[in-house]
Amino acid sequence: MNGSSPGVEDGRRRHAREQGSAVAWVESPLQMLCAVEAHHSGLLGSETRIVPRAKLPALVSTCRELNHLGLPVHSVIDSAQSEIPRPGRRTTWVLGDAFSGKVQLRLLTGGACRVVIVDDGLATIRLLELLAGRPWTPLLRARDTGGGALRGAARTALGAAAGLRLRLAARSGRLVVFTALPVPSELAADVRATGAALVTHDFPWLRSQPADRSRPSERTVVLGTSLVRNGLIHRDPYLLWLARLGSCGPVAYFPHRREDPRDLDLVREQPGVHVYDGGAPAEITLRGLSPDQRVLSLPSTAVTSLRVLLSARGVPVETVDVPDAWWTADAAPSLRSHLQMFAHHDHLGNRDIGVTS
Repeated sequence: MNGSSPGVEDGRRRHAREQGSAVAWVESPLQMLCAVEAHHSGLLGSETRIVPRAKLPALVSTCRELNHLGLPVHSVIDSAQSEIPRPGRRTTWVLGDAFSGKVQLRLLTGGACRVVIVDDGLATIRLLELLAGRPWTPLLRARDTGGGALRGAARTALGAAAGLRLRLAARSGRLVVFTALPVPSELAADVRATGAALVTHDFPWLRSQPADRSRPSERTVVLGTSLVRNGLIHRDPYLLWLARLGSCGPVAYFPHRREDPRDLDLVREQPGVHVYDGGAPAEITLRGLSPDQRVLSLPSTAVTSLRVLLSARGVPVETVDVPDAWWTADAAPSLRSHLQMFAHHDHLGNRDIGVTS
């Protein structure tokens, strides 16, 4: 991850003051945290208003945790809204999910002078790949590029128009991508060639906060996954793997925000596995782990960010390879490859492991 010198930080903050205000539309805990980090970095306006999407309980708990820590000066988390705010022409617009149809419509109708994209899981890497590709390549999620109902003509046209709008913003120097992910050097060069600014970070604001003392006591911590609910891996082998872990010692299980409650009930039935309340990002909840603990996770963005946050504490964060037998027919080879692209990314001495199917 890139560090920043005081001179660079001062320059960014002067630039932010010149840009006026910013409004961030966030739909996930990670987006909310990264919007705070983007403001702290000086990339946004002198004042930043963060607007959570309504009716998402995970955002409520994340907002509570961030306010408890104390937000950076001149930033505020507003009340939740159902509709995306319309950015003004002097406003920097911060967004995470550029594949959302509603976000793409706002891109075409809004008047923001600058767009800053923050992390939204591994989808951020796919977005970079598409932006650096052919000019009319539509912005569609990896799982939406097949046939049938998932890929209608109108949806494809909207994705193509939104992609063109972002590429035009990049060409005129009005697009910034703010990420904590390890972007491959060739892809980073291709993105910058479009005119977009690619800024990496290592969660400096969060790292400066006091460690959370209410950490789990179990030595093994498992991050939940949305792959079961999304129909990409089979439920039974996943539960069997958790049961085997629990038989070797107590396991703390932190659910993914999109896990099916019925699946979580089955996880609770596994001996030795204690399910904690989900909500706030793992980056916030688990930043106080000790060196005698470890984190296990199927491929996810949280692996990369937790490695950044926990490496200095000597806490290993290990990615678990998904065995071939776990995948369902809905998980196309290209999607599997995309999901596992960081499974073997070794960062600061952490290691990756496999499981027996």
